[in-house]
Amino acid sequence: MRFLPTISLTLALLSGSTPLAAESIHILVQSSPLAGSQYYAVSAMWNEMQVGDTLTLIREPENRHDRNAIRVEWRGRKLGYLPRAENRVVAAALDRGEVLTARIVALVADPNPWRRVRFEVFVEL
Repeated sequence: MRFLPTISLTLALLSGSTPLAAESIHILVQSSPLAGSQYYAVSAMWNEMQVGDTLTLIREPENRHDRNAIRVEWRGRKLGYLPRAENRVVAAALDRGEVLTARIVALVADPNPWRRVRFEVFVEL
């Protein structure tokens, strides 16, 4: 994050605006399927969720199944988890207090729950 002033200045110069007008930058950290969606609110909320919707990532360090667990919520409803095989880096970033955002990028009516919801995680600068 220490490179933020340089990045903001570069973006401002390219856009022809002042550095103060530069907006936040989102860098893609991960693209993942939603794990465990068959056990939580995905079915109940399916008709309301849309591609582009914001998701909330909540660290669960006391989770008895996975100490790196990251719960994924939509509008306060638990949808599932970041897959265990892919959650270590995101867990460490959240533990350091980094600002991460997530959004739905695909909703597919598929019988395989691992193919129903795909989301992306971004670090915000």
